[in-house]
Amino acid sequence: MSEERSSNDSADKSWLEKLALVFSSEPRTRKELSEVLEVARDNEVIDEDAQSIIEGAMQVAEQQARDIMVPRSQMQVIKAEASLSEILPQIIESAHSRYPVIDDSPDDVLGILLVKDLLPQILEPQGDDLNVVSLLRPGVVVPESKRLNVLLREFRENRNHMAIVIDEYGGVAGLVTIEDVLEEIVGEIEDETDTDADVFMRKLGEGDYIVQALTPIEDFNEEFDVDFSDDEFDTIGGLVLQQFGHMPGHNESTVIDGLEFRVVNSDQRKIHSLRVRVQD
Repeated sequence: MSEERSSNDSADKSWLEKLALVFSSEPRTRKELSEVLEVARDNEVIDEDAQSIIEGAMQVAEQQARDIMVPRSQMQVIKAEASLSEILPQIIESAHSRYPVIDDSPDDVLGILLVKDLLPQILEPQGDDLNVVSLLRPGVVVPESKRLNVLLREFRENRNHMAIVIDEYGGVAGLVTIEDVLEEIVGEIEDETDTDADVFMRKLGEGDYIVQALTPIEDFNEEFDVDFSDDEFDTIGGLVLQQFGHMPGHNESTVIDGLEFRVVNSDQRKIHSLRVRVQD
């Protein structure tokens, strides 16, 4: 009994010592602060979610834009010369609310397109003659070394939600959003536009689909009632890439057995998504 009491006294002393640290002086290191948070959690002063958020906030103060940015190769961008009929499938497929608009290359960012600014154009009779550049908001540019806590404060103060990240040579390295920063603090944020990774095909209209390049050929055959061979390729992206004979860019198209495949999103290495239409 005396040994058990001694053990409890020691635990209480440890708790009291750490609690005293909070009130008598500031924790001298991050490790000491983390230990205090652990003790507070164990004694139900705070819960695990609160502890995680506090530790996430501490981590953000040490991170830079380069640590969390969407790299250049994975950026969802819209080309300035794109028509409304070309832009809408990309927006439907990716379900973002903001897009960098580029001129000749990803380094030529002209501004940011907000989907809410684009929607009224759909109702205009001359909608497909849209001049995207006329709808753009100014783009915010930050260096790769930008501290995330500073970036978050600037996002809030200037009411911006997206920034283009540039490297030391002035080229575009990627992009970062306010949601990316917040997720470093509170964890993954999902909304109603987030879909399961297994949803490979989305129907836009009769005979008109957005198809992920990773769609298994077997599933594609069943949906479109075709008989593409999967002996050489497992995915529809591999089959279409072979048909092109080169790495296609945005809006390039090819026809296979009465189906038109138009590239919605791709990078230098692979196709990400396609718009598939059944030809009459």
